[in-house]
Amino acid sequence: MSECTHDCSTCSSKDCSKRAIPKEKLNEQSSVKRVIGVVSGKGGVGKSIVTSMLAVQSMRNGYKTAILDADITGPSIPRAFGLTDSVMSDGEHMIPVSSKNGVDVISINLMLEDETRPVVWRGPVIAGMVKQFWTDAIWENVDYMYVDMPPGTGDVPLTVFQSLPIDGIVIVTTPQDLVSMIVEKAVKMANMMNIPVLGLVENMSYVVCPDCGKEIRIFGNGKIDEIAERYGFDILGRLPMDASLASLCDSGKIEEMDNKFLSDAFKTIDAKLNK
Repeated sequence: MSECTHDCSTCSSKDCSKRAIPKEKLNEQSSVKRVIGVVSGKGGVGKSIVTSMLAVQSMRNGYKTAILDADITGPSIPRAFGLTDSVMSDGEHMIPVSSKNGVDVISINLMLEDETRPVVWRGPVIAGMVKQFWTDAIWENVDYMYVDMPPGTGDVPLTVFQSLPIDGIVIVTTPQDLVSMIVEKAVKMANMMNIPVLGLVENMSYVVCPDCGKEIRIFGNGKIDEIAERYGFDILGRLPMDASLASLCDSGKIEEMDNKFLSDAFKTIDAKLNK
């Protein structure tokens, strides 16, 4: 069978998702034990902040942690961790940039002179870059790698699911009915690809009243419980609309956060993957 070019217009396969495509191999200097994809059905639901929070939590639990930023056209991981150094090379391999507390990161924004410069590439080129982040970087003794994926069910998520040894995914959603409907598309794609869903995270779930402490659900009660029950998923956490958390991300200090909202999420994931 010929190699997938990610150009569906020339593909003879009727269902690309079921093609037996070999996983991309790490270089001999790399070691990654667990790979977790963080996905969303649509943009703007807080997927990258959940990726960052889970990475911080696994690092705090004593695991060597890394993030592969596969959201090539909308990279935000470097900003959340306050990373400004460029990805270096030993002449053959890329060297990830390490955060203050030792989270290794590869992102296209760490390769651009100007972080606001847009990446105007077609799907196959973007997919190829994601593969290079996996194969050509030196991922040294990583226990948990989080792959921050672009939203939707298109080229890059398909590439990641087919080419990387994904152990499971975390799906991020918000309470709106429309988003919940789109979440099911991500769930069904994971099922098609035989990728386990490790759990759901609901972002923007509520606002805490500063006077009485009551939780106010601005967007209503959403459908996350219904989806979790229907598919037998765990709800890993519900994140409020929190200005202090957003401020930490914007200022590059996500590692200083109080991670009480996802304090048990990593424990649940870790238990599932190591049972």
